[in-house]
Amino acid sequence: MTKTDIRLPVQAPVAAKIALGLLTVVQVAFAFLAFWDLAWRDKDDVRGPKPVWIPVILINWIGPASYFLAGIRHKP
Repeated sequence: MTKTDIRLPVQAPVAAKIALGLLTVVQVAFAFLAFWDLAWRDKDDVRGPKPVWIPVILINWIGPASYFLAGIRHKP
């Protein structure tokens, strides 16, 4: 291997790092709110058993969204 074969890693622009950091914070907050809601909501207001929703909420973006959209019984 010669010196010319060595490739340096590409650095992400600062704006991309900031955007990724903000998306991470929003995702963690979304999951936290879903867990908090699950913990405090009455079991009769949740579709299915509560322990089933714990691993579902851990799935990035889709888990908390599915909990809020399909896991809660919305009263008319």
